[in-house]
Amino acid sequence: MASKLSIDHEAIPVTALNCSFRKKLGLFLNPTNTVAADWRTVAELMDFTYLEIKNFEKRDCPFEKVLTDWETRPDATVANLLSILEKAERKDVISELKEILDDDCRKYMERQQRKPLQVPVVDSCGPRTQEREGVTLYDDPQGLTPETFDAFICYCQSDIQFVHEMIKQLEHTEYNLKLCVFDRDVLPGTCVWTIASELIEKRCKRMVVVISDDYLDSDACDFQTKFALSLCPGARTKRLIPVVYKSMKRPFPSILRFLTICDYSKPCTQVWFWTRLAKALSLP
Repeated sequence: MASKLSIDHEAIPVTALNCSFRKKLGLFLNPTNTVAADWRTVAELMDFTYLEIKNFEKRDCPFEKVLTDWETRPDATVANLLSILEKAERKDVISELKEILDDDCRKYMERQQRKPLQVPVVDSCGPRTQEREGVTLYDDPQGLTPETFDAFICYCQSDIQFVHEMIKQLEHTEYNLKLCVFDRDVLPGTCVWTIASELIEKRCKRMVVVISDDYLDSDACDFQTKFALSLCPGARTKRLIPVVYKSMKRPFPSILRFLTICDYSKPCTQVWFWTRLAKALSLP
């Protein structure tokens, strides 16, 4: 049973913590407090910059956004969250919420134990529904042998020309990679969100995110990026690869700033760009 499991907080990502815990943690940290440390102190200890913290202030529930952005980082474990709260001298919060936190951790550990063994890299052996059968151009209509890819390309429509160049450089060369480009490979008539989730999680080894100013305004790109990050907290499997192909006027998305990028916007790095990207996508 979950209650008998020994908890290793260092091995549990913050994404294991459920909504009720997050809401109650926010109730402790969101109010401005002249005596105890509030969410701003915690955000500083999480290594957010002054400008990022000022942007968080615009939110109705700023700590919820702080936690959502922080949990994508490599060090976003429950143990480190507890350590940060201790450094902020908020042991009262830890004491008050410890039971809920540990319950979430045990539930996470139970789910991990119940997970079926998956085939390496891409899992195509899970239960299939009619909605997820025959969704790409070369799918088996019966869903017996779903089409798989080396990488899902996350992009907005204004960047489609660069996606065409990516296809040319990575598919039609000696790299011989297979990319999943939504507008090209997905059949019409399917639910966008469901199929994107299916492709990212079960059909594609990795995801390339084409970052631009327009990307920052795309709800679809935002969903796809956060979904991919949730599959690999801290990017431990090198699943997500950000690509910048032109200069940006707006800040680089904070949830991706801990990842190394492939930068095509600088002439001095273009000579290595396609080789680096192809190598990253070719890894097992």
